[in-house]
Formats: sequence, C-alpha cells, structure tokens
Amino acid sequence: MKSIIRILKENDIAPSMQRIKILEYLKNYKTHPTADMIYQALADEMPTLSKTTVYNTLKTFTEKGILMALSLFGNEIRYEYNTQPHIHFQCTKCDKIYDLYNSFDHYNNDLIDGHKITEYHINLKGVCRSCLEKVGD
Repeated sequence: MKSIIRILKENDIAPSMQRIKILEYLKNYKTHPTADMIYQALADEMPTLSKTTVYNTLKTFTEKGILMALSLFGNEIRYEYNTQPHIHFQCTKCDKIYDLYNSFDHYNNDLIDGHKITEYHINLKGVCRSCLEKVGD
C-alpha cells in the first residue's frame, strides 16, 4: 500500500481510501476493467463507494498519466495501469483481453513513411492460447 500512496503523492493526488483501493485494484488485476467492473469489484469491501467516485477517480488518474483509458473493442472505455506501449489481444472465445509485447515496440519514436511515431495502439482479435488448448482436448 505504501507504493500506491507514494504514486498518488508524487502525482499531487490526496491518497484517500477510495483512491488507494481503486489504484491497488488496477495494479493487481490486469483485466482491463471498465469503471462499472471496478465499482462492482470494490463495492462489497467499500459500501460507501459510489460509481461517481470511481468515474471521477479514474478521470483524475488518467489525466495525471497514472492510467490509460482505452477504447479497445466496442464502445466501452477500459482502464489499465500499464502505460507502456504494447498490443492488446482479445480472445473471441472467452473475451479475455491480454497484453502482448513483441517487435512492435520498436515503432515508438521511429519514423514510418516519414511520419514520427510517438504513440501507438494496436488491437488484435483471435483465439487465445488457453482456448486453443481446450479445442485440442
């Protein structure tokens, strides 16, 4: 919890219990949740938590660069703690979203066809390794 409080203070955010729990959740669960998913996950533990608090906290964290707000697949906004460049892969069987790291990382700060790349977002869909293994069973 000390590292979460330090991150908040370094970003000039008062470390309230709600903010600590929301950031802790995102740091521990790399599931690319929506604001509603975060609320549902924390509501039993924190009965005074409101959806408004979750939305406002996520907005603040995103503005400060602690989180990324992603529109990956569809209309919903998902959040993640990992702000480093990477690829997102969604399984069409189980709907899980995975972070992938590979040779695409070299595009950051490179030129492609004369365009300077400073940020990129690549979203892929397919069948994940786990679902492929189940087909073989």
